[in-house]
This record gives sequence, structure tokens and C-alpha cells, in this order.
Amino acid sequence: MPTDLTKIRNLGIIAHIDAGKTTVTERMLYVSGAKHRAGEVDRGTTTTDDDAEEAERGITIYSACVAFPWNDVQINLIDTPGHVDFTAEVERSLRVLDGAVIVFSGREGVEAQSETVWRQANKYGVPRMAFINKLDREGADFEAVLAEIKDRLHATPVVLQIPVGLGPAHVDDPFRGIIDLIGMKMLTFPAGKAGREVVVEEIPEDLQVNASLWREQMVEDLCNYSNKLMELALEEAEIPAKLLHEVIRDATVHRQIQPLLCGSALHGVGIQPLLDAVAAYLPNPMEMPPVEGLDPSGKAKSNKKGSKKATEEEGTGDEAKISRKPDPKEPFCGLVFKILPYKTGDLYWVRVYSGTLKGNSRVFNPGKDIKENVAQLWKIHASKKEEQLDSVQAGDIVGVIGLRDSVTGDTLCDTREPILLESIEFPETVISMAIEPESTTDKKKLAEALEMLRKQDPTFTANENEDTGQTLISGMGELHLEVIQHRLERDFKLNVKVHNPRVSYRETIAEMAEVEVECNRLINGVPHVAKVKLTVEPMESAAGVVVGNSLDHGLPNEMLTVVLEELENAGQGGGTLGFPLMRVKTRLLSGEMHETDSTEIAFRTAAAQAFDQALRKAGTVLLEPIMRLEISTPDEHVGDLVSDLQQRRAIIHHTQQRGNLTVLHADAPLKELFGYSSAMRSLSQGRASCSLEPHGFAPAPPEELERFM
Repeated sequence: MPTDLTKIRNLGIIAHIDAGKTTVTERMLYVSGAKHRAGEVDRGTTTTDDDAEEAERGITIYSACVAFPWNDVQINLIDTPGHVDFTAEVERSLRVLDGAVIVFSGREGVEAQSETVWRQANKYGVPRMAFINKLDREGADFEAVLAEIKDRLHATPVVLQIPVGLGPAHVDDPFRGIIDLIGMKMLTFPAGKAGREVVVEEIPEDLQVNASLWREQMVEDLCNYSNKLMELALEEAEIPAKLLHEVIRDATVHRQIQPLLCGSALHGVGIQPLLDAVAAYLPNPMEMPPVEGLDPSGKAKSNKKGSKKATEEEGTGDEAKISRKPDPKEPFCGLVFKILPYKTGDLYWVRVYSGTLKGNSRVFNPGKDIKENVAQLWKIHASKKEEQLDSVQAGDIVGVIGLRDSVTGDTLCDTREPILLESIEFPETVISMAIEPESTTDKKKLAEALEMLRKQDPTFTANENEDTGQTLISGMGELHLEVIQHRLERDFKLNVKVHNPRVSYRETIAEMAEVEVECNRLINGVPHVAKVKLTVEPMESAAGVVVGNSLDHGLPNEMLTVVLEELENAGQGGGTLGFPLMRVKTRLLSGEMHETDSTEIAFRTAAAQAFDQALRKAGTVLLEPIMRLEISTPDEHVGDLVSDLQQRRAIIHHTQQRGNLTVLHADAPLKELFGYSSAMRSLSQGRASCSLEPHGFAPAPPEELERFM
């Protein structure tokens, strides 16, 4: 019997590292009855952190999917990492989710990675809720975190719950429950983390005034999204809870507001109301807009020829845009968003957007123009196969076995009704290190292991350097590469030697340069003649090399195409030092044809030489990756940390007070930050914490450039 799509919630738990995502997930599994005992991160007993490395470090590294019921709703939940090195796991999860709960620490508030995940959620248009966790901790400040969510994230949180007390049991007014502003009741959780009971009672007299003020603010905020609610508020009439729920749901689904709840996952406070809110306010697959893609077959274009709508949809490209509603009766389409390697056959995680997918069937991969076998469908639990399924439908997240050539970001669809969905974009790698097996007999085994890891993790690359013969592995940070190294040793039984991390530099040019090059060669007795004139100039921002041409270049179309293609290839080939080029614009000014001896080879040669000469004439600027740091430290260690940062060529932008901690915001070159976390711990006696995220590229100092000249 098909599942009622209105009863499905595809949900992600995302946040900064150590905000409590995995603990929230564990409590959700426990209070829903899906687990008999809640696991603990510190003990390595959680369901979603089932990898040995995760249990050992006490952090999430790989996203994990768990499904469980809550009341009459089925929740498919993905727990994601908080560490910036594993941001790809968040990126791919948000691409396929319908809603998210963003967790904030009640003490640390909005941190660097909180901003990153919020931006990622904006990018994919994901409706979300906020949950302020850890209100039982020393220094927790509910109102300060709320203010930060508004100011730093430019969000529109609507407070649905307020805490009763703040901080641990030994303070004067400890955190002991929450007040539900919709029902105007106090909720307490007497059994703490050991129980599932929620006690609903009247709000104590001494808290009623404060609760009424917060409720008035909530109603005032919601009046912006409902005329009916505004009329009742102006008349000072009683506002039914049903109307409040409807307004909150509608505004949340349309991404106008973010309902804000609070609690302490570790002590089992606030999880049941959070699950109620997930069921009540986050969208089901039917409420998400139809997924859009391109029609690689061209059928949609020919069917709509002449219609105004077709012209609008087609834009300037050759392929028309088509859409699929989240309906089991539509043609099947889905997106591969994660691959887990298994010796018995890789497990592909697929989000089904439309139609029905059956086991033992064939699907089409339009991006690679191949057909794939779907041998088996599996329900996923954490990162393991739990139960084999006969079929799945729109809105489901499922494990598929049998695919061979598909990779993360690929579309799968009905062979008769192709659609190509937008893929998933991942950030570029920022750090590399050389790796080699301890014995030559393991060389082939290492290559196979690296290929398997690369398939699993789109932000990990492994390439052999042709000049040195070394294998270079690249990733998002030191921790990322360290985890890869440990996996090779533990999972693949490979003893490997690694060499110092290397920074992934880029190149650009110092100034504008114009050159003219003539190719006049005799190859096998045949003359090849061509002349090309071009300029190169630096740009403010461009991921690579931008190629253009003047209107009066004087070349016929076939030769113009050849020259521009060669300039594109030359731009991708790297600069004078061999690093990838960026922020460069090259423009073809003119070309000259010989009456009889001009050839394609001549123009390719002339264009490549002209580009190379122009780069050398314009002067090389070495660009190094810059990281954005956010360091939280007690006041007494600020001076030592600032002094250390200045020695690392960091630029400190500003500092702010967050409770009894000082937060330093700075940019620093990645090269200077190797081993920084241990140095920071040493300087602060282990009391400071730090988060980093990539922040683009900036010119390296001259002495750095001289090392490569």
C-alpha cells in the first residue's frame, strides 16, 4: 500500500561542531520508541556515529540516515557533520532534504559553521526551524543567542518556547523546563534523559508576566503573515491554537519565518515538543515545489514549439526546462547524493523526487547517457542496509544496489521520460599531501582504495604527479586527510607513509599585457602560417580564465572557434609556475590569415604561444588559500592568542564578547595554520576553541613566490 506523502518528513539536523546535533538525533530516536536506550557521543554509543573514527573522536564525519515514526508521521532524518572539513556531507544532504532543524548551542550561539550551513540552506531553499540546545550549561544565554540569529544570519526567528531558568543545577535559577507560548503551559521532563514523560502544567504565577510578554511578541510577529490573525489581535479576542499552527506552518513552508524552540538534548528536555513541531510545521514532499531539470531528449521543446511558455522556459540553451511534481504517478526521477562502498556492491543513496522505483528494474542516467540496473532497494538505517524493499515512491530516501557508472550528483530517471536535474556543487580542495605505500606490492591496492574513497567523497581527490611519480591526495583540511589516512590503515589494511601537507596555490597576473605572435612553420614540407594578437588582464573575481574576443578580429568563424578553444585549453593548463590560473581575462584582438598557408595547427600554435608570452609579460602573482577563523577564548588568554595570530600573518577584523568569552574574528593563510589547533590549546591551557572555513585566495608574500621561481 503506497505511503501517504503528507505523512512524510525528510529532515536534516545541521549545526556547528559540538552544538549537539547527534545528541538531538539520539534523543529523537529514543523518545519515538525507535531505540530502547539513548546512546551518548562521549561513550561512542550513538546510532548515527557508527564509524570507528567517529566513535573515537566523538564527532560526526559521515552523514547518516535514520527513519522512525512520530505519532502518525514517518520521519526520514539525516544527521550531518559540523566540522568544516566535512562540509560536503552537509551540502549533499541539504540538496535532497525538504526541511532542516538548525541546532545552536545556548552558550556559544551562532558560530562560523552555523553561518555556513545557514547559507547552504538558503542556497537550496530549505525551510527550517531553530533549536537552542545546551541551556543547562554554565553561561547559557537564550536571549543573546536569539539576537545573534537575527543579526548574524539575517533570519526571522519566531519564538514558540522560552526556557524556565538557565544554567546547571548549582546556580540560583537552573534550567528546569520550557514554556509553550502557543498553549501557554509549562512543560517539564521529570525523568530527564532516562524517560519519555512530558508533564504539562499551568505556568507558575511568578513566570506568567514574562510568558505573556513573549506570547504577545510571538503573535505580533505572526500577524505579518495572516490578516485573520491580525484582526483577532486588534480586537483583543482569543486566538485559537489551530489558527496559530496554520499560520506558523504556512510561513515556515514558504521560508518566511523560522520557528524557534529550546531545550537540552543531553538531559532529555524539549525533544518531544521539537518532534511535534517538525510534524506540525516542516513541509511534506507534496508541499515542495516541483523539481526542475533539462530535457536532454528535446521532446519537450518540439512538443511546445510556438508556444509563448516554451520560449520562456527554453531560454537561450538548446534544451527545454521541464519539471516533475512530487507525485507517485509522474515518471520516475531521482538524484544520487551519496555512495557507500561495499565489497558486495556499492550502496547508492537516492532521493526519489517523482514517480515509483521498483527493484530489479532499469533506469536511465541522462548525464552519462547510459542505462543502469537497479538490482535491489534497501531501507537505510544509519549507514547500513536495514530492510529490503520491493518499491519506493516520490518523497522516499532509499539505498540502491546495482548501479555501476553513476556518481554523486547524477540524475536517474525513467528511460522513456528523461530529465536532467541540477547536480551538486562541492567546494574545491585546499590542502594536499603526498602519500605512498610502504611496499611496492601495495601500490595497486592503494590506487584501488583511493579510487573507492574518491567515489565516496566528492571533496577528496587523488592524482599522480607526472614529474615526481608521487601520489598526491587533496582534501578540505588537515583533519579530512588524517581521517582518510586512518581509513586506509584500518579499513583497507594498508600501511602508508605521508609527507608534509602542501597548500593548493593558484596563480593570477600582476598587470595587463598585450602580445602578437606569428607562427611560421614547415611541418613535413607543409607550411603552417598564422598570426594572433591578444591581451591578458587581471580580474577582481573569476574562478578561472575568462575568454573573450573583439568584434573586429578579422578571422573567419572556423578559425575563430579554433583560437578561442585553444585559449580555453591554455587557461585550464595552469600558469607559468604550474598552478591553476584564476582571475584572468584574455581577449583576442585580431588574427591574420595567409592567403594559402593558414591552417588550424598554425592558429592553435600561435594562440598557445601568445597566451604563454602574455602571462610572462604580465608578471606572476601567487595566490594562497585564506581561512576565516573564529576563536573563542577566556579573556586572560586573548593577548597570547592575538600575538600568535600576528606571527602567522593573520588579519584580525574584530572581537566580540559572548558571555564570559572573547571571540576573535580573523583571516589567515592556510599555510600558517598547520598544527594551529594544538598550538592554540597550549596557549590557552586547553580552554579556547576554534573553527575555520575557506575564505578564498589572496596574494602570497614575495618570498613565497620566490620559492617557486
